[in-house]
Amino acid sequence: MNAVKTLVSPRGAVFLLLALLLVAITILNPNFAEPGQLMRFIQRVAPIAIVAIGQYFVIVGGEFDLSMGSLVTAQVVIAGNLVGQDESRTVPVLIFMFIFGAVIGLINGLIVSFLKVPSFIVTLGMMLALLGGVLYWTGGAATGNPADGFREIGRGGIRDVPILDIIPWSVLILAVVLALAIWFTKLPFGRTIIALGDNPTAASYAGVRSWWVKTSTFIISSLSATLAGILLVGYAGVHPSVGRGYEFIAITAVVLGGAVLGGGRGWVVAAVAGAFALEALFTLLNFAGVPSTWRDAIQGVIIIAAVAYSATTFRSRKARPAQASPTPEKEERPMVGATRTATHTPHGADPAHGEGDKTHNQGGL
Repeated sequence: MNAVKTLVSPRGAVFLLLALLLVAITILNPNFAEPGQLMRFIQRVAPIAIVAIGQYFVIVGGEFDLSMGSLVTAQVVIAGNLVGQDESRTVPVLIFMFIFGAVIGLINGLIVSFLKVPSFIVTLGMMLALLGGVLYWTGGAATGNPADGFREIGRGGIRDVPILDIIPWSVLILAVVLALAIWFTKLPFGRTIIALGDNPTAASYAGVRSWWVKTSTFIISSLSATLAGILLVGYAGVHPSVGRGYEFIAITAVVLGGAVLGGGRGWVVAAVAGAFALEALFTLLNFAGVPSTWRDAIQGVIIIAAVAYSATTFRSRKARPAQASPTPEKEERPMVGATRTATHTPHGADPAHGEGDKTHNQGGL
C-alpha cells in the first residue's frame, strides 16, 4: 500500500511515467531495449539531466534561472572558437569556461539578493544579453571547430565494453554529478537551501545568510549549464542554436519530478528522472510519427499538468491536520477560559489579554 501511495505521489509518479514510456518505446521499436541503445539514450539525456540538477537547486531555493539555455549556447561557442585545433588550449579554456559560468551565476544571485529584483526578470535579462552576445560574435551562423581531443569529452568513452560496447564519458559524468548532488542535499548547507525556499523569514531569524545561500544556487545552476555545454560540443557541434530552450526543458523536468514552484519541496533524483521521462516522451512521439512542431505545445501542457497535480496534492496534505476533529478536552478548555474572561474582566480592561485578567482575579482573591 505504501508503495502504491509513493508511485502516485508527485515525487514518485515520474518514475512510473518513465517506466511506462520506456515500455511503450520498446513496443514501437524493440531495438531500443538493447543495452547499447539504452546507453546511447542515457548519453543523449545526460546534458539535459545535468542542467535539470542545477535548476533543481534554484527552484527548491524559491527562484528561477532562465539564463541556463543561453549560457549553454555561449559556452559551446566559447569552446568552439577559443580551443580551435590546438589541443594544448583544452585545459586553459575549460578553466575559463567554469570561471565564466560562475561569474554569470554570481551576477544573477547578487542582483536578486541585494537589489531585490525578481529572479524571473534578472535571468530573463541575462538570457537575452548572452544570446545577443553570441549572435553578435557568430553572426547567427555556425562558427568554430574545437579539436577532437576536446570533443572527445562529449562523444567519447570507455570502448570495447562487453555487452554495452561503450560507456560514454557523459554517462559517467552524469553519475558523478548526481552522486555529488545527493550528497550535497544531505549536508547542512543543502538543507538550508530547502529551508530558505520553504520559509525565508524563518530562515533569516535562524541566522541564515540568505544572500549567500540564494547566490550559491545560481552559481550551481550556471556551473551545471557550463558542464552541459562542454558535453554538447562533442556531438552537437558549434552553432548558436545549441542549448536553445534548455532552461524550459530543465524547469519542466524539475516540475515533472514533483518539485514545488516557490521552493521548499523537491528531490534531486526525481528531477533527473523527470529529464529522462521528458526525453523518453519526445522519443516516443518521434517513433509514433508525431510532428516535431508539437513538441513545445506538449511541453507546455506537461508543465501546467505537473504543477497543478503537485500543488493540489501538496495543499491536500497540508490541510489534513486542520480537518482533524479536536478532542473534547481541547474543545472545552477555550470555552471555560472565555467564560472566565467575560465574567471577571473589570471595566476598562482588554478582554483579549488573558494574562492581565488572570492577575486581576488573583489580586481580588
